Amino acid sequence: MTSDKSDPFMLLETFANPHPRRDYLIEHHVHEFTSTCPKTGQPDFGTIVIRYVAGERCVELKSLKLYLQTYRSRGIFYEDVTNVILDDLVRCTQPKWMQVQTTWSVRGGIHSVITAEHGVRP
Repeated sequence: MTSDKSDPFMLLETFANPHPRRDYLIEHHVHEFTSTCPKTGQPDFGTIVIRYVAGERCVELKSLKLYLQTYRSRGIFYEDVTNVILDDLVRCTQPKWMQVQTTWSVRGGIHSVITAEHGVRP
């Protein structure tokens, strides 16, 4: 995919799954995720766990990092960011199954965990 700063999705790159005939779990942990609260304009800090069983393509990690960094200045609610990330990753990798789970730092005494899934895990 080519780089287009107007669409963060275009930053995502993939590579051929080296073992497409085997269902195996791929898990990526993102420990320093930041987005912006659309209500207050303040930063939201969280972690992300991306789990998937690849089809023909896997996500390339440097491109994933650059894609996730675009959320630092993007006003977006927890629920939306979790689902948008899932939608974009599904669109570029076409996995057999994928889950994106975001865990957010406590704000106002409330701790939030959002989980979104695509497909049925083999």
